[in-house]
Amino acid sequence: MPHVIAEPCVGVKDKACASVCPVQAINGSDDTPQFYINPDECLDCGACMSACPVEAIYPDTDLPEQWQKYIEINAEFYK
Repeated sequence: MPHVIAEPCVGVKDKACASVCPVQAINGSDDTPQFYINPDECLDCGACMSACPVEAIYPDTDLPEQWQKYIEINAEFYK
């Protein structure tokens, strides 16, 4: 998974990240607590990272330790 959306997105769900994604790999709904990045569609371009107003998006290799569980949470959304 190239990028992961972590805890700062929960409850905020600002759509700025989704609007800049060139392949529409960021999804969520009114029923989800946050947005999620589709690991099969993400181009690893990083556009979403700079657009996120709450700094919730990280490369999976740079995800802070306290948010490691979000790798699985994001992947599970697309199963």
